[in-house]
Amino acid sequence: MKTIIYIDGFNFYYGAVKNTPYKWLDFKSLFSKLLSEKHNIVKIKYFTALVSGKYNSNQPIRQQTYLRALENYIPEFQKYLGHFLTHEIYAPLANPKFPRESAKIIKTEEKGSDVNIAVHLLNDAWLNDYECAVVVSNDSDLAESMRLVKKYHKDKLVGLIMPGQGHPSKELMKHSDFVKKIRTGILRSSQLPNQIPGTKLFKPTEW
Repeated sequence: MKTIIYIDGFNFYYGAVKNTPYKWLDFKSLFSKLLSEKHNIVKIKYFTALVSGKYNSNQPIRQQTYLRALENYIPEFQKYLGHFLTHEIYAPLANPKFPRESAKIIKTEEKGSDVNIAVHLLNDAWLNDYECAVVVSNDSDLAESMRLVKKYHKDKLVGLIMPGQGHPSKELMKHSDFVKKIRTGILRSSQLPNQIPGTKLFKPTEW
Protein backbone atom coordinates (compact mmCIF):
# COMPACT_ATOMS: atom_id res chain seq x y z
CA MET A 1 0.00 0.00 0.00
CA LYS A 2 1.56 3.30 -1.11
CA THR A 3 1.77 5.47 2.00
CA ILE A 4 2.79 9.10 2.46
CA ILE A 5 3.55 10.51 5.92
CA TYR A 6 2.72 14.18 6.63
CA ILE A 7 4.56 15.50 9.72
CA ASP A 8 3.65 18.74 11.47
CA GLY A 9 7.20 19.47 12.61
CA PHE A 10 6.57 21.83 15.52
CA ASN A 11 3.54 19.93 16.74
CA PHE A 12 5.69 16.81 16.70
CA TYR A 13 8.66 18.47 18.42
CA TYR A 14 6.66 19.93 21.30
CA GLY A 15 4.43 16.89 21.64
CA ALA A 16 6.93 14.06 21.34
CA VAL A 17 10.61 14.95 21.74
CA LYS A 18 11.10 18.26 23.54
CA ASN A 19 12.91 17.71 26.88
CA THR A 20 13.86 14.17 25.83
CA PRO A 21 17.19 12.71 24.60
CA TYR A 22 15.47 11.40 21.45
CA LYS A 23 15.58 14.42 19.12
CA TRP A 24 18.04 12.72 16.69
CA LEU A 25 15.11 10.75 15.34
CA ASP A 26 15.00 8.48 12.30
CA PHE A 27 11.49 9.04 10.93
CA LYS A 28 11.67 6.15 8.46
CA SER A 29 12.53 3.73 11.25
CA LEU A 30 9.87 5.20 13.54
CA PHE A 31 6.97 4.93 11.10
CA SER A 32 8.07 1.56 9.76
CA LYS A 33 7.69 0.25 13.31
CA LEU A 34 4.41 2.03 14.01
CA LEU A 35 2.70 0.94 10.79
CA SER A 36 2.04 -2.59 9.62
CA GLU A 37 4.10 -4.29 6.93
CA LYS A 38 1.43 -3.64 4.30
CA HIS A 39 2.45 0.04 4.25
CA ASN A 40 5.08 0.96 1.67
CA ILE A 41 6.32 4.40 2.76
CA VAL A 42 7.03 6.24 -0.50
CA LYS A 43 7.41 9.77 0.94
CA ILE A 44 7.90 11.39 4.33
CA LYS A 45 6.88 15.05 4.09
CA TYR A 46 8.11 17.21 6.95
CA PHE A 47 6.61 20.67 7.45
CA THR A 48 8.43 23.14 9.68
CA ALA A 49 10.03 26.61 9.86
CA LEU A 50 13.63 27.59 10.48
CA VAL A 51 14.24 28.90 13.99
CA SER A 52 15.91 32.30 14.31
CA GLY A 53 18.35 31.72 17.17
CA LYS A 54 17.27 34.96 18.80
CA TYR A 55 17.31 33.40 22.26
CA ASN A 56 19.78 30.57 21.61
CA SER A 57 22.33 30.90 18.82
CA ASN A 58 22.90 27.13 18.72
CA GLN A 59 19.29 26.30 17.87
CA PRO A 60 19.51 27.09 14.12
CA ILE A 61 22.74 25.07 13.82
CA ARG A 62 21.20 22.04 15.52
CA GLN A 63 18.02 22.26 13.49
CA GLN A 64 19.78 22.62 10.15
CA THR A 65 22.20 19.80 11.02
CA TYR A 66 19.24 17.56 11.77
CA LEU A 67 17.41 18.46 8.56
CA ARG A 68 20.54 17.78 6.51
CA ALA A 69 20.98 14.45 8.31
CA LEU A 70 17.42 13.43 7.43
CA GLU A 71 17.85 14.48 3.80
CA ASN A 72 21.06 12.47 3.49
CA TYR A 73 19.96 9.36 5.37
CA ILE A 74 16.32 8.93 4.31
CA PRO A 75 15.71 8.95 0.53
CA GLU A 76 11.95 9.39 1.05
CA PHE A 77 12.37 12.51 3.20
CA GLN A 78 11.22 15.91 1.88
CA LYS A 79 11.09 19.18 3.83
CA TYR A 80 8.70 22.08 3.31
CA LEU A 81 9.34 25.37 5.09
CA GLY A 82 6.91 27.87 6.55
CA HIS A 83 8.01 30.92 8.54
CA PHE A 84 7.79 32.59 11.91
CA LEU A 85 5.74 35.73 12.52
CA THR A 86 6.68 37.82 15.55
CA HIS A 87 4.68 40.82 16.78
CA GLU A 88 3.84 42.70 19.96
CA ILE A 89 0.41 42.30 21.52
CA TYR A 90 -1.29 43.16 24.78
CA ALA A 91 -2.31 40.15 26.85
CA PRO A 92 -4.26 39.98 30.14
CA LEU A 93 -2.28 39.11 33.26
CA ALA A 94 -2.94 35.76 34.91
CA ASN A 95 -3.20 37.34 38.36
CA PRO A 96 -4.04 41.03 37.87
CA LYS A 97 -4.07 43.46 40.77
CA PHE A 98 -6.59 45.60 38.95
CA PRO A 99 -9.46 44.66 36.60
CA ARG A 100 -8.47 44.12 32.97
CA GLU A 101 -4.77 44.67 33.75
CA SER A 102 -2.58 43.64 30.81
CA ALA A 103 1.02 43.69 29.64
CA LYS A 104 2.71 44.04 26.27
CA ILE A 105 4.30 40.76 25.18
CA ILE A 106 6.13 39.44 22.13
CA LYS A 107 4.13 36.69 20.44
CA THR A 108 5.85 34.34 18.00
CA GLU A 109 3.78 32.05 15.79
CA GLU A 110 4.82 29.45 13.26
CA LYS A 111 2.94 30.13 10.04
CA GLY A 112 2.37 28.06 6.95
CA SER A 113 2.81 24.46 8.05
CA ASP A 114 -0.86 23.63 8.66
CA VAL A 115 -1.88 25.18 5.33
CA ASN A 116 0.98 23.44 3.52
CA ILE A 117 0.05 20.05 5.01
CA ALA A 118 -3.60 20.50 4.01
CA VAL A 119 -2.69 21.49 0.44
CA HIS A 120 -0.26 18.58 -0.01
CA LEU A 121 -2.70 16.10 1.53
CA LEU A 122 -5.42 17.08 -0.93
CA ASN A 123 -3.19 17.54 -3.97
CA ASP A 124 -1.46 14.19 -3.47
CA ALA A 125 -4.89 12.54 -3.24
CA TRP A 126 -6.00 14.04 -6.57
CA LEU A 127 -2.68 13.02 -8.14
CA ASN A 128 -3.25 9.49 -6.79
CA ASP A 129 0.20 9.55 -5.19
CA TYR A 130 -0.93 7.49 -2.19
CA GLU A 131 -3.32 4.80 -1.13
CA CYS A 132 -2.90 5.77 2.51
CA ALA A 133 -2.07 9.19 3.99
CA VAL A 134 -0.81 9.37 7.57
CA VAL A 135 -1.11 12.73 9.34
CA VAL A 136 1.29 13.21 12.25
CA SER A 137 -0.22 16.05 14.25
CA ASN A 138 -2.86 16.90 16.81
CA ASP A 139 -3.84 20.20 15.18
CA SER A 140 -7.60 20.24 14.59
CA ASP A 141 -7.12 22.79 11.77
CA LEU A 142 -6.24 19.80 9.55
CA ALA A 143 -9.64 18.18 10.02
CA GLU A 144 -11.26 19.76 6.95
CA SER A 145 -8.58 18.56 4.54
CA MET A 146 -8.86 15.05 5.99
CA ARG A 147 -12.65 15.19 5.64
CA LEU A 148 -12.39 16.18 1.98
CA VAL A 149 -10.01 13.33 1.22
CA LYS A 150 -12.42 10.85 2.80
CA LYS A 151 -15.41 12.37 1.00
CA TYR A 152 -13.98 12.47 -2.53
CA HIS A 153 -11.49 9.59 -2.38
CA LYS A 154 -13.38 6.80 -0.67
CA ASP A 155 -10.81 4.22 -1.77
CA LYS A 156 -8.04 5.93 0.25
CA LEU A 157 -7.18 5.46 3.90
CA VAL A 158 -6.31 8.34 6.21
CA GLY A 159 -4.41 7.54 9.40
CA LEU A 160 -3.66 9.75 12.38
CA ILE A 161 -0.53 9.50 14.51
CA MET A 162 -0.58 11.64 17.61
CA PRO A 163 2.75 12.86 18.97
CA GLY A 164 3.06 12.90 22.75
CA GLN A 165 0.67 12.33 25.61
CA GLY A 166 -2.95 13.33 26.06
CA HIS A 167 -5.90 12.61 23.83
CA PRO A 168 -6.09 12.85 20.05
CA SER A 169 -8.22 15.66 18.63
CA LYS A 170 -11.83 14.52 18.29
CA GLU A 171 -12.11 16.50 15.06
CA LEU A 172 -9.17 14.65 13.53
CA MET A 173 -10.38 11.28 14.77
CA LYS A 174 -13.72 11.75 12.96
CA HIS A 175 -11.93 11.49 9.62
CA SER A 176 -9.31 8.86 10.48
CA ASP A 177 -9.38 5.18 9.58
CA PHE A 178 -6.90 4.41 12.35
CA VAL A 179 -5.21 6.27 15.22
CA LYS A 180 -1.85 5.53 16.82
CA LYS A 181 0.26 7.17 19.52
CA ILE A 182 4.02 7.64 19.69
CA ARG A 183 5.44 6.30 22.93
CA THR A 184 8.87 6.73 24.50
CA GLY A 185 10.11 3.21 23.80
CA ILE A 186 9.70 3.50 20.05
CA LEU A 187 11.46 6.88 20.04
CA ARG A 188 14.40 5.33 21.86
CA SER A 189 14.73 2.52 19.34
CA SER A 190 14.39 4.78 16.27
CA GLN A 191 17.45 7.02 16.46
CA LEU A 192 19.74 8.00 13.60
CA PRO A 193 23.38 6.83 13.76
CA ASN A 194 25.59 9.34 15.61
CA GLN A 195 27.42 9.97 12.34
CA ILE A 196 25.43 9.89 9.13
CA PRO A 197 27.26 7.44 6.82
CA GLY A 198 29.15 9.06 3.95
CA THR A 199 28.90 12.55 5.46
CA LYS A 200 30.51 14.76 8.09
CA LEU A 201 27.20 15.17 9.87
CA PHE A 202 27.21 14.22 13.57
CA LYS A 203 24.57 14.26 16.25
CA PRO A 204 24.95 17.55 18.22
CA THR A 205 26.68 17.01 21.56
CA GLU A 206 24.18 19.22 23.36
CA TRP A 207 20.55 19.24 22.37
